[in-house]
Amino acid sequence: MPTSLIVTSINPPTRAVKSLAQGCLENGWDFLLAGDSKGPSDFTLEGCRFLSIAAQRKFEFHLADVCREKSYTRKNLAYLEAMRSGADVIVETDDDNHPLTSFWNARNQDTQAREVRHDGWVNAYSYFTDEFIYPRGMPLSHARDAAPPAGALTSVSSPIHQGLADQDPDVDAVYRMLFPLPFSFVPERASVLLGPGAWCPFNSQNTTFFKGAFPLLYLPAHCSFRMTDIWRGFVAQRILHAKGQGVVFHSHTVWQERNDHDLNIDFCDELPGYNHNREIREELLSISLAADQSTTIMLEICYQRMMAKGWVGQEEEQILAAWLKDLTILGIC
Repeated sequence: MPTSLIVTSINPPTRAVKSLAQGCLENGWDFLLAGDSKGPSDFTLEGCRFLSIAAQRKFEFHLADVCREKSYTRKNLAYLEAMRSGADVIVETDDDNHPLTSFWNARNQDTQAREVRHDGWVNAYSYFTDEFIYPRGMPLSHARDAAPPAGALTSVSSPIHQGLADQDPDVDAVYRMLFPLPFSFVPERASVLLGPGAWCPFNSQNTTFFKGAFPLLYLPAHCSFRMTDIWRGFVAQRILHAKGQGVVFHSHTVWQERNDHDLNIDFCDELPGYNHNREIREELLSISLAADQSTTIMLEICYQRMMAKGWVGQEEEQILAAWLKDLTILGIC
């Protein structure tokens, strides 16, 4: 299936991005990298379609007129461009993630996994290690919860697959301040499907969206940078669960050479999550959604509630409306 890889960056080509571009050339993937007004100003790399801020402003997308600058959510425009270019699969990662050979394996919505049936929070990382670790976005009061048992390996289907990142996994600032890194997951453990009712944060670092879930790629702009992909994931899970679906988590296929971060700043940016992630799940569960509603309608309903509660700014409404309008024009509904 036509596959697009999406990254956003303000840096010249990193070692990781060069590896991604080479892999895309070898595997026939379309690699789109979205720049921003911070940069990079000059970016040339074989195998990579660089979307400069000037090029993005010329896109005939409604989102191009309202998408925030100096924001990780510039990725939203790259998602739309990938859809316009005919992608059936969109894979995303970051500019500090190095692909392993397994990263380039064919992506299939139908796969083999062990299903987890549970009503509540599930630390999906627990199925890939015997050591203590939890994903960014997991409520701290549930970080040490024992993982519920997973069933036998069987055929499953999910439109969203979350891959892990080795060495410097996606954990929060609290974990980074208290526990040693690097961290190695156990290689090649079986994938797990978190079925309806089972919630785990998932991120944008090594994530595959199949066409039926393309509307759920939307990253909210008017919230903390450290929460945009996590809260996107909560909305996506609520909608998938309403449709009787879940999210697949699979073993690491990238390793991270993390860009410089100030952990105090990260901690402050993560405070909205520490304070509200449990409540967000409860609030999303209180919304009445029907399996026969379109994904875009459910997406709008969920974000209206997020805005009403003040977790996402009211200014998000204009950006979300542009996203939904562009999806309609592209025939992605």
